[in-house]
Amino acid sequence: MRIKNTWISGLAIPLTSIFLGLLLGAIIMLLSGFDPIANYVNMFSGALGTPNAIGEVLRSATPLMLTALGFAVANYAGFFNIGLAGQALVGWLASVAFANAFPHLPSILIIPGALIAAALAGAFWSGIAGYFRAYFGANEVITTIMLNYIALYATNAIIKAYMTVGDGDYSKMIPKAARLRTPFLEQLTQNSTFHYGIILSVVAVFFIAWLLKRTTLGFEIRAVGMNEDAALYAGMSPKRTIMASMLISGALCGLGGAMEGLGNFQNIIVNTALPSIGFDGMSVALLAAGSPIGILFAALLFGTLSIGGLNISIASTTPPEITSIVVASIIFFVGANYVIRYWFAKLHKPTKKQPGTPAKAEVTAQNPMENKEVRS
Repeated sequence: MRIKNTWISGLAIPLTSIFLGLLLGAIIMLLSGFDPIANYVNMFSGALGTPNAIGEVLRSATPLMLTALGFAVANYAGFFNIGLAGQALVGWLASVAFANAFPHLPSILIIPGALIAAALAGAFWSGIAGYFRAYFGANEVITTIMLNYIALYATNAIIKAYMTVGDGDYSKMIPKAARLRTPFLEQLTQNSTFHYGIILSVVAVFFIAWLLKRTTLGFEIRAVGMNEDAALYAGMSPKRTIMASMLISGALCGLGGAMEGLGNFQNIIVNTALPSIGFDGMSVALLAAGSPIGILFAALLFGTLSIGGLNISIASTTPPEITSIVVASIIFFVGANYVIRYWFAKLHKPTKKQPGTPAKAEVTAQNPMENKEVRS
């Protein structure tokens, strides 16, 4: 029996990677003198055992869906966007700045305005790298890494100069009308930081799935990513497509940053490092093999691991860093998916034909067009 490649890449490999990552984490716990079964029970009970924990998992997954979608769109176009963190950070800054600049607007205006500001800021930041790649052939890995640190230090300078409260390193809180967290959701999840941004993230998942599979732009993005020269020969514009994919990618990352600014923290601080939602979003996209629907579930898994991992050190003497080892192991096996593909191919290798099977019949079954030549 032959397994379809789409099934392998879309489901079997991620599930196998998760299993192997958890197994490797268990082995490391055993070697370190900890009980892996008890730790995994504590991890998942800490993530799913109470409404508050479930709310925190959903909140943690919300920005990851958006940054992972941003990485996936660019990757479909053959663009390795490592600048997710910087694009999310400028989106975070733009959303908080807009909300604080127009504190008297009603929610129906201030929230969409802040989200649009975040998307535009992220798109602008990613568009810089896209422009240099499309028109000058600059390596996007280098440009996006550089833009990450420019974003970090530039946003810190802006916050310190124009947005901090007194001598602090943080801006004032955004007005209540701009907040995605509400008393209803806080009561529903026992005072968690869960917010309505989850709706935007889920809508974005299905929108990107539709865009990539059902639209002309999505077809061009995938075509340019597979073979830029062939796409040009077919009449497409690789430069325009690269720019479009990067603008969409940056806009999604900017919205991911807005989830932190409007939902989780409700302000912005002077950061000493890039936000983790950028690099974690990249991991989510890799685990999901770029599938938008897969990103939804991969983000929930990462949220479960990150929130549940906090409970490991509370319920035992195991350091919480063990969660990072499990996540890193999963990503390692995703990166080494060619090994998993090899073993799947070995396990499902077609059986050899029975002896005595006529060669002519084999040709007929495999290729009807060649069968005409045989008969002639």
